[in-house]
Amino acid sequence: MSKLPAIALIELGSVAAGAFAADKMVKRSPVELLHAGTVQPGKFVILVGGGTAEVEESYLAGMQAAAADIVDEVLLPDVHPKVVRAIDGTREYDDYNSLVVLETSTLAAVLRATDAAVKGAVVEVAEVRLANGLGGRGLAMLTGELSDVEAAAEIATLALAGRDVTLCHSIVSNVHEQYASRLAESSRFFTGKQINTSE
Repeated sequence: MSKLPAIALIELGSVAAGAFAADKMVKRSPVELLHAGTVQPGKFVILVGGGTAEVEESYLAGMQAAAADIVDEVLLPDVHPKVVRAIDGTREYDDYNSLVVLETSTLAAVLRATDAAVKGAVVEVAEVRLANGLGGRGLAMLTGELSDVEAAAEIATLALAGRDVTLCHSIVSNVHEQYASRLAESSRFFTGKQINTSE
């Protein structure tokens, strides 16, 4: 999936409308249906990828098929490869000084913000999470030097200006090695790993 030139995500407030739109999208254009299904709280999300023209045609078909039920959407015709790799589950927590955490009210918003940030600032996309364990929200963590993550946060904010979504972000400078090590394992609170209580 990491070589896709374009992706589109449509987030709907109705499962029925989402299922209908997903079928219309893949019938309209030869795209790859990367993900389609339900997320909390009762939303349906469709993610497609492929050639730029094909993805745009599929995206427009989905937008037309369920216009009244769209919560948010994003078309990234020239998506950054780092974003695609992160969506695909790649986690890149290498050496870094600082990080910015982006939390959005929709999944489309976090993709829009992350793509803009990584194109406009010298940062790595450490992780992207779409809804899973987040109550339907989007989460991205970008790493780099402090000035770069500050720039990324500003770019992400501007990328969402005027849209009906919320963005919360925090910048962590000089990340403690213990916290950095924990993030490298998982950003989830509980991963099933046993706590070592032996002395």
